[in-house]
Amino acid sequence: MILLDSVTKTYPGDTEPALDSVSLHIEPNEFVFLVGKSGAGKSTLMKMITKEENPDSGKIIIGGIDLDYVKKRHIPSYRRRLGVVFQDFKLLPRRTVYENVAFALEIAGMSGKEIRKTVPKVLELVDLSAQAKKFPHQLSGGQQQRVSIARSVARQPKILIADEPTANLDKLTTKEIIDLLKKINDFGTTILVTTHNENVVNTLQKRVITMKHGKIVNDQKNNGIYNLDETPVPKATRAVQTPGHALKPKRKLVQ
Repeated sequence: MILLDSVTKTYPGDTEPALDSVSLHIEPNEFVFLVGKSGAGKSTLMKMITKEENPDSGKIIIGGIDLDYVKKRHIPSYRRRLGVVFQDFKLLPRRTVYENVAFALEIAGMSGKEIRKTVPKVLELVDLSAQAKKFPHQLSGGQQQRVSIARSVARQPKILIADEPTANLDKLTTKEIIDLLKKINDFGTTILVTTHNENVVNTLQKRVITMKHGKIVNDQKNNGIYNLDETPVPKATRAVQTPGHALKPKRKLVQ
């Protein structure tokens, strides 16, 4: 589903690489936390997946698509295959909750009839049906993040990337957002989350990938915990693995 093979990236003017020969394989339907201190390379890795940046060397394959062959004019189409959630929500302030979600579907080329059918179901999924006619400034931070998630999953992407989705939220709201991401994962969507929230990582005990100085220094496949000071694992354990069989979702996000 997500495959990076010896990916290296050095930004102009930097003496050290932002990513240093990073190899990674994430299976379909996995829930993965990406952790590390600021400057560890997490943001650059995410930008590689969304093709905001290109590697200096190495191979990236996302959902069966070799990013080497995605031309510049096709990048918007490629990105619509992904769901992306940001910590600052990025909602359209002059559009209602309903219109924010509908707009994402309009851009994807969905017909008006399909949009009218899909949006209410997505809002129900994120528990925002009652807020459909409200504007972003009328919502709490947690509700705004749920709108952002609704917009991201409306097209039923195979992969959802969440960049610090709970950074500005209180403890209770954080739990609600993580529970929602777990529910989306249960529908068969692969989830990749960057976070500095130790409690969230330790509570869920999913796969945890730790980055340091542009390298993956630890990859806890199961029952992972938040620990930035782990001793680097042997390189052999970080090598790209042969993709396994995809896990079949039991049902669709929107039926």
